[in-house]
Amino acid sequence: MSMIKPWKLISLLFILQLLAGCESKLEQTQTTINQQVVRVESDLDRLGSAIDNGSIRNARLLTEYAQVLKQQKPELTRIANLIAEDATRQGPLYQNLGMRLRDVKSESVTLDNANSLLDELTRIQEAASPSLFNDALTDPINVLADMSDGHLARVGAISQIAERSSGDGSDYGAGSQMVGNPNYGNWQSGSGGTSFWQWYGMYRMLGDLTGRVNYSNWSNNRRYSYYSDYGRSRYTSPKQSAKQAAVETKTRKSFQRKGQSFSSPYAKKRSGSAGLSRSSYTPTKTVSSYSKPKKSFTGSKATSNTGSFRNSGSRTSRGVRRGK
Repeated sequence: MSMIKPWKLISLLFILQLLAGCESKLEQTQTTINQQVVRVESDLDRLGSAIDNGSIRNARLLTEYAQVLKQQKPELTRIANLIAEDATRQGPLYQNLGMRLRDVKSESVTLDNANSLLDELTRIQEAASPSLFNDALTDPINVLADMSDGHLARVGAISQIAERSSGDGSDYGAGSQMVGNPNYGNWQSGSGGTSFWQWYGMYRMLGDLTGRVNYSNWSNNRRYSYYSDYGRSRYTSPKQSAKQAAVETKTRKSFQRKGQSFSSPYAKKRSGSAGLSRSSYTPTKTVSSYSKPKKSFTGSKATSNTGSFRNSGSRTSRGVRRGK
């Protein structure tokens, strides 16, 4: 029986050590992600409970606005009820957070995708904080406010009159705050290669109010919305972000072929916010390079900027009242 040469034995031991180290690191990574999943699940449950027991101020206000609008304009009852679903666990805003968490749980963990999974968990956890969810509800609230023709005041945003007098952007009508938000629709390719906004399901009723919105026009002339100016990084899944990036790239190339300049619709924040929580102004926290797991995330707990949702509504609206 021939003896193994020393150099071959050393090489074999080195390879075995590398394999053991990689396996150990992967196990450590899986444990960290599992722990973070449990924390995010708990935060989502707490948010759901807060919605159920009426602790989210803007959820209560959204329900109240829907009731007032239905009395004022009975013909808008169906759409008012639909938009008011965001004040419940059944609404798309809350449901999408749960769907994103399930996507993370269904993905096999590798050393290559560990950071992206933890970044997504961090975004979901921040989006599930009461203060941020409270702020995110300002968009559906303001859609109902605009439908009331000024009878109801906007929340967390400047008034319609101030917005129109500013001359900043185009008026796409009531419902424009939801354009571009993948919780309610998506960008579809039309004839000639242009993209237009397509509402999901019953949200197509909003199309009667906004009309056909083209991406190239909207991207340069959109007005303020919470989602587009503050909430996009937290309330958008990786798949949805990829689709948004694809539409933007396609449009930019189309403009370049025509010798025209194009700016991203998110290149700058539109003016119009008012009375949002501090959490909304705080950039999303992401995981640093995975090459240093101890400093990036191993054994750490991602924190969310919860703030105080009692102070996250508009300074100008404390309950249902008239506005312009």
